[in-house]
Amino acid sequence: MKIPHFSLRKKIILSFLVIIFFGGIITLILGSRLIRNTLISQAQAKVKHDLSSAWMVFNERVNDIKEFVTLTSERERLEASLINKDYAPISNCLNRLRKKYKLDILNVTDPKGVVILRTRNPSATGDDQSQNPILKRALSKEVSASPQIISRDILLKEGKDLAEQAAIDIIPTPKAAESSKKREPSGMILKAASPILDKENNLLGVLYGGVLINRNYEIVDSVKEMVYKEEKYKGREIGTATIFQQDLRISTNVTNEDGSRAIGTRVSKKVNDAVLKNGKSYIDRAFVVNDWYITAYEPIKNINHQIIGILYVGMLEKPYIDTAHKVMITFTFMASMLVILLLVLLYFSTNRFINPLLKIVEATQKIAKGDLSHKVKVNSTDEIGYLAESFNKMTDDLDAANKKLIEWGKTLEKKVEERTKELREMQAHLIQSEKLASLGKLAAGVAHEINNPLGGILIYSHLILEDIDKETPYYDNLRKIVKETSRCKEIVKGLLEFARPKEPETSIVNINDVVEKALSIMETKTLFQNIKIKKKYSSSLPKITADSAQLQQVFINIIINAAEAMEGNGSLTIETGINDQEKQIYIRFQDTGPGIPEEVKNRLFEPFFTTKEVGKGTGLGLAISYSFIRKHKGTIKVKSRVNEGSTFIVKLPIKDEHKKQ
Repeated sequence: MKIPHFSLRKKIILSFLVIIFFGGIITLILGSRLIRNTLISQAQAKVKHDLSSAWMVFNERVNDIKEFVTLTSERERLEASLINKDYAPISNCLNRLRKKYKLDILNVTDPKGVVILRTRNPSATGDDQSQNPILKRALSKEVSASPQIISRDILLKEGKDLAEQAAIDIIPTPKAAESSKKREPSGMILKAASPILDKENNLLGVLYGGVLINRNYEIVDSVKEMVYKEEKYKGREIGTATIFQQDLRISTNVTNEDGSRAIGTRVSKKVNDAVLKNGKSYIDRAFVVNDWYITAYEPIKNINHQIIGILYVGMLEKPYIDTAHKVMITFTFMASMLVILLLVLLYFSTNRFINPLLKIVEATQKIAKGDLSHKVKVNSTDEIGYLAESFNKMTDDLDAANKKLIEWGKTLEKKVEERTKELREMQAHLIQSEKLASLGKLAAGVAHEINNPLGGILIYSHLILEDIDKETPYYDNLRKIVKETSRCKEIVKGLLEFARPKEPETSIVNINDVVEKALSIMETKTLFQNIKIKKKYSSSLPKITADSAQLQQVFINIIINAAEAMEGNGSLTIETGINDQEKQIYIRFQDTGPGIPEEVKNRLFEPFFTTKEVGKGTGLGLAISYSFIRKHKGTIKVKSRVNEGSTFIVKLPIKDEHKKQ
């Protein structure tokens, strides 16, 4: 080890000065983060508790509405009015109750869900509310309550003033997700519905009511008053609360720069992704309109557990940041004074540190050579001992990091092997696809070549069968020849349809009619005598351009497979509908059969694959159906679990010119 020309005392002092300097910087950085994180963690814990309080206020309001609607529905006067179909005596009474209990909506429907009394707008009746999820439960004699999004059309039936209260212009907001939408016409309502029953528990109708949240500040101001008690920091409110409809503020006490409520502003993109897209809580700092807050967000869900908005509480971040800065200034001043004192003491006690420092230098040289197991043995309990302890910890960390690098190398090798395996499997899949394509060409050629001879065999067999005496022993054999030849001809036909599917002969069709024709063909079969058919056809389906014969064949294949899977005993639900977002019509076939194993499900649409006994299936039905649907630019998918039944979903595209038909 080379000894420098300047004295060891100066060397130690200079070394310690460097160590103290960098150690102080590291300590300040870590201390700053620790203090800040501690304060922020405490703030996050508080705001999480505050969010629980906000939910308590929110749910309490929902329960108040539910309790009011339930008690009102049990009034004998309401029961008598519905029995006599005389609604005038209860109209004014219900309207007074609506105003007294600060409800925006209080209506009555008949047992079918048709509105017969609308207290806010008595002239607007006759609309069907039976498909509303909350009223649907009430029509099943179940009291229910939940937040819900209602459209402008429904709000207009309640009154133009309510529709205008709900409509909110969207204000561009910093850090919010991009959106081209300028105005939100719909509204969020806290809604409850209760069945109206007679003394024999028969359903007479439904009473439902609700409160529109848009521009209604009762809940958010109650949360603010209960949790934050009007506390301020440098003239600004510390605590805020907000109810969002999706990502739009519809009820809030967050303010703009001019002091007005920030109605129409939007939540930040980061929160939008976490809460609305992923359905998770978000408890962290977030930019709220024009400042940073310690926030807590949770999704608001409707009665079907779909996310329709966000409940938020938050506190200004600045008070906590300012507190952290004050603590760090005090900490820095105290640390500086301590460093000066240590330097003075170090000057007079240099000799005590020479040996420990030499040991540390010796240790660094060994570590530099790769000996990470070497430890510095220093018995001192002062700063040198602390330095030695830190040094030993550093070597441990280096050793652990080195081991992790080795483990990561092994893990990387394993991942490379796994990826290589996946690529090989993909290559095998491509080879299999090419084989299937070749098989299709071969099948087409074979089918074409044997089709004519089969036709001749079938014709001459029929002729002989007609001429031969039924009592001869050859009659049954000839009949079997005709039957098996006919079966061969059907197989050849299937091969041709699979290998060379003809182009669809399109026309304007109603998909409900096509499904009904397919079903009418199959319902007369013996196999369907003990199968219950449930039809859920959408009456608002647009017509589409398609080959009705091909689609009918697809539906028949699916229906036959479902019936055979249930062995002629069970229920088959057929549902049609429209997916506006995907611009598609869907047809869903759901059976109560034994389900399909995963290994079978993955091969359902392969040609010649069948689970049926030999002679009872060619394995071409679903393959041909898949080909027909692909020709129509649609999709066909299967959802199934063993012992839980199977669902086939066919989706067909809607062209723009047919949407309004």
